[in-house]
Amino acid sequence: MKHISYVENALEWEKEFSFFIPVKVRFSETDMFGHLNNKAPFTYFEEARIEFFKELGFMQKWMDKKTEAMIVVANQQCDYLKQVYFDEQLRVYVKIQSVGISSADLHYMVKNEAGEICLAARGTIVQVSRTTGKGLPWSDEWKAKLLER
Repeated sequence: MKHISYVENALEWEKEFSFFIPVKVRFSETDMFGHLNNKAPFTYFEEARIEFFKELGFMQKWMDKKTEAMIVVANQQCDYLKQVYFDEQLRVYVKIQSVGISSADLHYMVKNEAGEICLAARGTIVQVSRTTGKGLPWSDEWKAKLLER
C-alpha cells in the first residue's frame, strides 16, 4: 500500500479493522470506462458508518427526534489505491481511530474479493446539538464504547 498520511503502519492499521459491510458495485456507480465513479465510495462509507453506529446502539438514539444530539460529518478524504469495477463484491470496513470531546476520527478500508485494499479513507464526525448546532460532548458510556472499538 502506498504511503498514506493518516496511516503510520499499514500492516498494523489493516489488522485493527473488524467491522465491515458487504457491498456489490452497481452499474449506476460506474463511469463510461466501467470503473467505480470517484463519488461512490463516500456512499459506501456512509452505509458502513450507519451500520457500525447501529451496532453500537448510537444511531437509534440520534434518529429519535426527542434526542438533542445528532451526528454530522465534518470532513472526509479517500485514497484510491486499485481500480474497482462493476459487479465486484467489496468489503467496506470502518473503525474508530481516535475520540475527541464531541468528535471521532473514523478510518475506512475497502477490500475486493482477492483481499486487496482498493480504497483507504478517513473522516471526522461530530456529535452536535439539534438546537444550537454546537458540539455535544460524548457521555462517559458512549466514549467508552467508542474507545473499545
